[in-house]
Amino acid sequence: MSTQNLLALTILLETGDIGRFATPGRYASYCRCVKSERRSNDKKKGQGHRRAGNRHLAWAFMEAAHFAVRYYQPVRRFYDRKRARSHKLIAIKAVAHKLARASYYVMRDQVPFDIERAF
Repeated sequence: MSTQNLLALTILLETGDIGRFATPGRYASYCRCVKSERRSNDKKKGQGHRRAGNRHLAWAFMEAAHFAVRYYQPVRRFYDRKRARSHKLIAIKAVAHKLARASYYVMRDQVPFDIERAF
């Protein structure tokens, strides 16, 4: 089984019914692709439970991000722009976040993935 198929199957099976997520942001949060912190008036008021969500989805999207950066030029350009301004882990997490949001729409609307629309 190829890496792409393994990651796709993991994401599909660990997600379950995509209808339980109202927005792509909630899905990305469940996949641990966003930072967990509370803010008020642009001031940090604390951190949420950073281990909330599905650890298998977090792993799958990080692996997919590494794979995408290596083999797809639009993703590599996005990663390089982020990497120029921040740490490499933050840049790869941003790629994983974009992939999670794109996966939400792919599963919800039952359409094929279009890399040009995602990046």
